This record gives sequence, C-alpha cells and structure tokens, in this order.
Amino acid sequence: MPIVRLNSLSDPRLAPYAALTERQLRNRLNPEEAIFVAESPKVILTALSAGLRPISLLCEERHIQGDAMPIVESHPHMPVFVGERQLLSQLTGYELTRGVLCAMQRPPSVPAADICRNARRIAVLQSITDTTNIGAIFRSAAALGIDAVLLTPDTCDPLNRRAVRVSMGSVFLVPWAWLETTKPVDELRTLGFKTVAMALTERSLAIDHPALSCEEHLAIILGTEGDGLPAETIAAADYVVRIPMHHGVDSLNVAAASALAFWELTK
Repeated sequence: MPIVRLNSLSDPRLAPYAALTERQLRNRLNPEEAIFVAESPKVILTALSAGLRPISLLCEERHIQGDAMPIVESHPHMPVFVGERQLLSQLTGYELTRGVLCAMQRPPSVPAADICRNARRIAVLQSITDTTNIGAIFRSAAALGIDAVLLTPDTCDPLNRRAVRVSMGSVFLVPWAWLETTKPVDELRTLGFKTVAMALTERSLAIDHPALSCEEHLAIILGTEGDGLPAETIAAADYVVRIPMHHGVDSLNVAAASALAFWELTK
C-alpha cells in the first residue's frame, strides 16, 4: 500500500481533510469531482459496502494494523496518510476519537422519483440545518423502516462530515434525494404520496390515528429546528399530526420526534 508518513500539514493531498470547506467538497460546478469525508472505521466500512469509492485514508499509524486494516486491505492502491495524534488534531481541529478518516467520491445525485417508485413510507426534511439532527434522523430512518428520505434544497447536506458521523453510516443505507423546491407538498403529491405535516395545530390528529395506518403511501414532513414547518406546508398537507405531550412540554427536538413518528407510522 502507498503509505505517506506525515511530518507537516503542507501536502496538498490533505486538502479534503482540512483546507476545503463543505461547499468546496460538494463542488457543484463539477459534480464528478465532488467528495466527502467519512470518519471512523465502522462508518467507512459501511460506505464501502454500499459501493462508494475511497480516494485516500488518513489515520494514526497504529490503526493500519488495527481497526483500519480491513479498509486498507480491500483497497491496496489507495494512498494512506499516517501521522501522530497531535499532528492529526491540528489538521482536523479536534482529536479523532477513532483515529481514521477517509476521503471518498461523492455518489451521483438520484432523482426523487427513482428512489420513491416502490416506497411506502418516506421522510421529508424541510429546511433542517443542524448537522447533528440530520445524522440522527437518518439513523432513525434506517433503523425504523423508512424507505427513503427526501430533502428540500435549503436542508443540510447528509454527507456533511458531522452528519455522516452522527448517523453512524446510516446515510449510506437509506436511499435519499433532493427535492426541486422548498415547498414540497405539490411535488410529493406528484410522486403519489399523501402528506403528513408534523406540527401542533388545532386540526392536528394524534399520531396513532387509524386514518394514517390506512394510507398506502405516506410522506412524513419534518420541519426546521425551533420554528418547525412553514404555515403554508401545514395548510397544504393532507394530514397534520402531533405527538401527545405531558407536563406542559410543547414539543420535542426534531430528531427525537422523527424517531417516534417513524416507529408509529411504519407499523
């Protein structure tokens, strides 16, 4: 394997790990050159199992003969950059708890219609910008049987490094695609789905309402942190659904709410 032992951070091949912003990594002008960074051996192996192509690996040397060995052995021609933990923390801005990063080629975009063709329950993320919430929602979606995830254009990128890490690689397990508009209800109806807006309003149904389980195709729309869904999305949705609360609590974090919604609405 081509091992490069680092004594400084000046090698231009390290740019994906430190010098490039998330926007530069996505490289919208040349999608075929777009990349993302996955962290931890488990997440990287999940990405590889999903067919994604690695570009290079960055890790502490001890990991080459340890938990990074299956990654290295499966791609023997991939450049492997190794360095001491202190040097790598300077590069990434934080201490790597698992000590392994992998720059990977970004998969091509897939039309929403393609991933929804045989789906019964999908999640729709509207204007959600917190990377931790994105990762947690994808993890719940994978664990609880959501068939696909769609995102409005103003939602955070699921392949953001932190989102990938929090999802524990679930972003590679659930098909996902970008919607064409920030107003998703009409587009979802075109795809054949009844829409469920998660919101607290006077017309909200309880999440275990029998009408919901009778629907063949449901799109569960989750809104941004704090403000929730826009009024126009709530007004346009086929159903508005609430999670019953106690002790005067008005709402849950969107990631926690997603897990409860996915559990109930995929039954």
